[in-house]
Amino acid sequence: MVGELKDVYGIEQMAFRMRRRILDMSLRCEGPTHLGGGLSLVEIMAVLYGSVMNFRSEDPHWPDRDRFILSKGHGVLGLYTALVEASIIDEETFSQFKVDDSPLIAHPVMNLDLGIESSNGSLGQGLSLAVGMAWAARRKNKHHKMYVVLGDGECNEGSVWEAAMSASQLCLGNIVAVVDNNGFQSDGATEDIISSAQLAEKWKSFGWNVREVDGHEVSQLLTALTSDLPQDRPTCVVARTIKGKGIDFMESNNEWHHNRLTQAMYEKALAALEATV
Repeated sequence: MVGELKDVYGIEQMAFRMRRRILDMSLRCEGPTHLGGGLSLVEIMAVLYGSVMNFRSEDPHWPDRDRFILSKGHGVLGLYTALVEASIIDEETFSQFKVDDSPLIAHPVMNLDLGIESSNGSLGQGLSLAVGMAWAARRKNKHHKMYVVLGDGECNEGSVWEAAMSASQLCLGNIVAVVDNNGFQSDGATEDIISSAQLAEKWKSFGWNVREVDGHEVSQLLTALTSDLPQDRPTCVVARTIKGKGIDFMESNNEWHHNRLTQAMYEKALAALEATV
């Protein structure tokens, strides 16, 4: 599968369905979920799985598939909904989110049968994994890419920058990182903790090809992720997003970083989402 949803409108519709699914699964699990950070990366995930990445839904183990690593593991609602939209996870499995013994829990657990390439919970680990995978692919003369989604707060981790230096030094043009720059982390606004205002400049200083986009504009994401990517250095797309995007009372409200969706709040959230169409 490459680019089955080639047009912008098709990907936007996919993103809407993903947000609806996020609300449904959050209500169904009857417990708290990481709604804010899952909602902020929906368009990023829809573009990757709906148009950019090369994979086979019927064969998640296909050796030449592009690899996706969700380094900000708490954004897993965005990953699971993309996987079910891409027909890698079936509806029955998807409905078991956070049920006892389910393979789909609050952070991704590596399961190639379900298209989950890596386990991620502790922040700052995903890019290092991608560097190793990208280096191995080059040594084997393979041409697939590694796509990694990080959080802006996650970029406080020193391990991110060690991996960034390594990727640049090794000229790993088969790595594409996307930073979900929503301005918040678990403890509050990034500007009050460690500012991400100069995030693009920092990645550039580490030798990366850097592009800045509105992370909710599908056309901008498509261009940034597909047009003239250099072969001799990694690419980082800094995507400006809104935490809780699509649900007005959740947007930029860090109370919804990790919270429980009641039936009443679900109905309010669904009405807000449908008002965006």
